[in-house]
Amino acid sequence: MKVLIVGSGGREHALAWKLKQSPLVSRLFIAPGNGGTQEEGENVPIKDDDIPALTAFARDNDIDLVVAGPELPLVLGLNDSLAGADIPCFGPSALPAQLEGSKAFAKKVMFESRVPTADFQVFDDIIQARDFLDAKQAPIVVKADGLAAGKGVLVCATMEEAHAALDQIMVDKAFGSAGAHVVIEEMLRGQEASFLAFCDGENVALLPSSQDHKPVGEGDTGLNTGGMGAYSPAPILPESEYQRMADLVIQPIIKHMAALGSPFVGMLYAGLMIDQDSTNVLEYNVRFGDPEAQPLLMRLDSDLAEIMLACVEKRLTPEMVVSSPETSICVVMAAPGYPGTYPKGMEITGIEAAEKLSPEGKIKVFQAGTAMKDGKVVTSGGRVLGVTALGSDLAAAQKLAYQAVDAISFEGAYFRRDIGDKGLA
Repeated sequence: MKVLIVGSGGREHALAWKLKQSPLVSRLFIAPGNGGTQEEGENVPIKDDDIPALTAFARDNDIDLVVAGPELPLVLGLNDSLAGADIPCFGPSALPAQLEGSKAFAKKVMFESRVPTADFQVFDDIIQARDFLDAKQAPIVVKADGLAAGKGVLVCATMEEAHAALDQIMVDKAFGSAGAHVVIEEMLRGQEASFLAFCDGENVALLPSSQDHKPVGEGDTGLNTGGMGAYSPAPILPESEYQRMADLVIQPIIKHMAALGSPFVGMLYAGLMIDQDSTNVLEYNVRFGDPEAQPLLMRLDSDLAEIMLACVEKRLTPEMVVSSPETSICVVMAAPGYPGTYPKGMEITGIEAAEKLSPEGKIKVFQAGTAMKDGKVVTSGGRVLGVTALGSDLAAAQKLAYQAVDAISFEGAYFRRDIGDKGLA
């Protein structure tokens, strides 16, 4: 079958790499793709938010399955548009996609589904929001309601910071229309974990736990990013807890969306805060995480195309998803200055040498912010590479990943040296 992947990051390179391995896939397109995806299939110069053009391409090229990488096309209605052309899409329709597209919608669904989450209030009037803050104590979290490229969540240590965050979102319009509404909620404490499940609208198949590292600096310091690295499994959420967690945070959402007449088909990602015996949902995403996709797909022993087909054809069973018992870790190499402004066009060397460090194929360098120029791989984004390795345990995977990182070079390359340390601790 012919498959179209939508997106251009490290997640999409990982999806392309894994789907290419399936005997079901005869041809693979990636729109718009990056320097790495063109090694797995054919890049198509269509932006991920151009829903009419993506639909037309899928229709004109007899695409059998469209796989949405990022959240934006799903929130904009890619699934709905493709359904009008009778083309299956792995990814939810526009209403369930609001679980990520609107934090207020997600909190309402959690409340109605009795999913544990932080206490919250939603505001569209800044005076009312300020009055609410005046009655609260720090620390507190202020969130832009809509999509803000992962930067719309502001954790405030003081009430001065909270009021400044409110002004940044609602007065300065730092996140544009995404800040028309704000969610103000209590700050939860503990360790974060990511828990993902394939869904066919009724049934779910679980992936292992993983843990992302959002802040740019070691020791989880500095500005939040799209993610500086991830590993799987996460000891904070062991396999013995997977079914209980699915019953707590996955199944209630699936049942709720089905009751609304919009079954959730695709990947449901629960971002969790775990503190001893307490678990709360921080957020839901409606797609693979990036960089969590890289270690999760490195561990996946099943045919990804078959799993995705089973989801869209509503015949998913838990047994379809089998993951390696090994541990996988992904270390993100970023451009200097990320997540602020950063240069582009710097030549990257050492990718092939890094992968050859493991003749058994335990290392894969997934490209994210890259492009091909004059036959060379160059940087084109903030998060440039996701250097991913498999090992018998977390220590072995971490050692191999950083050996691979040290084999790669580009001007000003930045990465955290502590990805996985929390798991080892």
